[in-house]
Amino acid sequence: MFCSNCGEELPETAYFCLQCGVKSSKGVEAGVSYPWNWEKEVKKALSTAAKEVEKAFGTVKESINKTIKKEPITCPNCGEKNQSDSSFCYKCGKAVS
Repeated sequence: MFCSNCGEELPETAYFCLQCGVKSSKGVEAGVSYPWNWEKEVKKALSTAAKEVEKAFGTVKESINKTIKKEPITCPNCGEKNQSDSSFCYKCGKAVS
């Protein structure tokens, strides 16, 4: 018998996975309950993860907005407008910063 969640090989009499704690098919058949409130723990973990993902997206969004809002650099040699983070003009190759 193998765990449906992580694939760990389980003893035939196991009600729970030894590796990840998920109830085995034998445990489901026997109607055993979890020894801890796993649903609460999973919800808590997902909530924490969601907050971290939201924070990461905010950081990326802020970074993108900073890049977009930068003014282009005008090349002193040829007058071409270059990206704000350019060191050299894409048109004539002269230094722009």
